[in-house]
Amino acid sequence: MNCNIKKALICKNVPSFTIDTARVATYTPKAGDVGVFSVLPDSSGYIMNENGIACPIFEGDCLLLAFGSRYATNQFEGYVPDAPISRCQLLGRGGVAGLLKSSNANFKVIPPELELIGYATDHNNQVINTIQEHELDKFNSDYTRARVILSVGSSMDSGKTTTAAWLCGGLKRSGYRVAYLKLTGTAFPKDAMLALSRGADYAADFSFFGYPSTYLLDRQTLLDLYQSLVNLACDAVDPDYIVIEIADGLLQRETNLLLKDQAFMSTVHSMILSCGDSLGVLSGLTLLEEMAFPPFAVSGLFTASTLLIDEVQRHVRTPILSLNDLLNGEATRLLDAMSLRAIAN
Repeated sequence: MNCNIKKALICKNVPSFTIDTARVATYTPKAGDVGVFSVLPDSSGYIMNENGIACPIFEGDCLLLAFGSRYATNQFEGYVPDAPISRCQLLGRGGVAGLLKSSNANFKVIPPELELIGYATDHNNQVINTIQEHELDKFNSDYTRARVILSVGSSMDSGKTTTAAWLCGGLKRSGYRVAYLKLTGTAFPKDAMLALSRGADYAADFSFFGYPSTYLLDRQTLLDLYQSLVNLACDAVDPDYIVIEIADGLLQRETNLLLKDQAFMSTVHSMILSCGDSLGVLSGLTLLEEMAFPPFAVSGLFTASTLLIDEVQRHVRTPILSLNDLLNGEATRLLDAMSLRAIAN
């Protein structure tokens, strides 16, 4: 093979390896399995490289990627192949490869087409896998060193990442130590970097343990992953608050599973809901109230419009927080008041 290999972010911890080309015709990959791929003609784009820097890719480039599935309602749906394959697509710029199943009709980006050259194997001739499940801590619902705030959204691109980052900034300005964690989604460093830039003392996501994505993970793995990320944050900065973002919308598989899990929710101090429009706020609040966990506030893209804020205010009593409110102390005031009421009760 006569090309330098561009290593994607999810493969940053992959050591030296051998390329096994013979296995392409016979091996069915698993999530996290690492392969070397060639970018096919008429394909371009970029990946986040092993240092988290955007790296353009071009026809003929060789990429080190990991297989994974993806659930992104505004972009792609794709899966780890269930049989040996030689061609697939780049599903996520953090380095996730898989078979594209569907695309949002309004999303005009065409995922790069890839040819699998071979699997990356170790000194024992085993296919290298990025997932470090053996390093996960077991979930413990009694472990409450910090107050956990969930940032959830009515849908993808409803503003929950920005809400979480600005909430981190507001808590930091109020004198609290704060960590940001992204529990579910597809590997990509932008969200954690935004939270750090906005003021979080620490930020990490599921890809720390080698998961290309969390789509289709079972309940226990999600809970153990949650516990492990919380432990990382607590050991790193001993935060007063941990803001945890859960990807996509309230109806997404993993989000819905976690919100309905009593053991998980027993560890959560409060929740903030982000929405893109006024009707999303009403339906989102109704759904969360049915789950017996109403959010302490609503925020998100709809707060960019005074008219949408007015629509919502006529129908709900839940506080509405703009980005300035999140940053300048209003969210902290509400959370402090919740904590005082909890102590009084």
